[in-house]
Amino acid sequence: MIRIGNASGFYGDRFAAVEEMLTGGELDVLTGDYLAELTMLILARDRARDPRLGYARTFLRQMESTLGLALDKRVRIVVNAGGLNPAGLASALAALGERLGLTPRIGYVTGDEVPAPGALAANAYLGAFGIASCLAAGADVVVTGRVTDASLVVGPAIDRYGWTRTDYDALAGATVAGHILECGAQATGGNFAFFTELADGRHPGFPIAEVAADGSCVVTKHPGTGGAVTVETVTAQLLYEIAAPAYLGPDVVAHFDTIALHGAGPDPGRAGVLPGRRRAGARLLPRLFPDHPTRRRRAVRRLHRRLGTAGRRGAHRGSPVRRAGHDPATAARRRPGAGTSRGTRRVRPAGSDPARTARYRRRRALGRQGRRRQPRRLGPRRGLLRLAARLPDRRRAARATARDG
Repeated sequence: MIRIGNASGFYGDRFAAVEEMLTGGELDVLTGDYLAELTMLILARDRARDPRLGYARTFLRQMESTLGLALDKRVRIVVNAGGLNPAGLASALAALGERLGLTPRIGYVTGDEVPAPGALAANAYLGAFGIASCLAAGADVVVTGRVTDASLVVGPAIDRYGWTRTDYDALAGATVAGHILECGAQATGGNFAFFTELADGRHPGFPIAEVAADGSCVVTKHPGTGGAVTVETVTAQLLYEIAAPAYLGPDVVAHFDTIALHGAGPDPGRAGVLPGRRRAGARLLPRLFPDHPTRRRRAVRRLHRRLGTAGRRGAHRGSPVRRAGHDPATAARRRPGAGTSRGTRRVRPAGSDPARTARYRRRRALGRQGRRRQPRRLGPRRGLLRLAARLPDRRRAARATARDG
């Protein structure tokens, strides 16, 4: 088991959190997330003024009082505070260590910046294996640029257990743990809708994940700190910034619809997280565009073209790829069951208007998708005319009712 804590959920989070986490209990690794889209803009402007900057200077100030403490307790630090200049932050940390009389081994991860002429900054998300390489080389502090937030937790777990790039289940489990920790105190009640029910919601403690070799974890916090760790608070953070259940990452896709949460033993401040295994024989292709049937259908067609299965039984309905030996004249005839609405296929006459043909095909596509056709919209003038045409009938009905009464 590796015990990984978090001390920052954003640039400007609680300054004293690093010291609180280092002195509050046992840890193996302390992580911190400092980057967001707005933060990258701030750091890009800093770098434009001074090329030596471009990193989160708050982290450097935090290390002035805690670097020696972390080295004494043998707690390794992994942060993405490098921003747009991880090498610059590593140099500044080395200078800080020399000034404090310390000799920390510092590693940094680069490679996320991509060329984009005219832009202040453009970066791609990196995964966790660069962090693991730095830790394996003996780094006490690892600073990165734009890695995924969860990679700050996945990297130390890779280093501890020796996972490879094909240990998908374990990587997915650690990704879930990283997602829970990435926003700091949100997992301990800060993102909980019923925060007023917590005993101490003003100063919540920061979360800790005890990650096991199979990728499962137990979420907890240091004793005596505020907030709470329950299945409900962890669930609230687990669903934060989640759209489709397939949570994409550079190293693995974690399926959040296979996670199980439970209370971890008699301690109410612990919640167990069990990531599900990959389902055998699961259909991967429909997950490419889970909410877009048109794109999904096109993707299925492309797959059938590559596999040479277009037109066979079980191929996607409406595939434009013709069967071997396809005869247009034969295809124009009615299918078996002619004379019924289900067995009849409309045939457009040759030489018909292309615009009408296109509209016809669109209507057929909408019908296949099960969409409701949009009702015809009446202009304001036509709507008034139609309403006026109905008024005499209503008046006659009212008079007839009064007469009968």
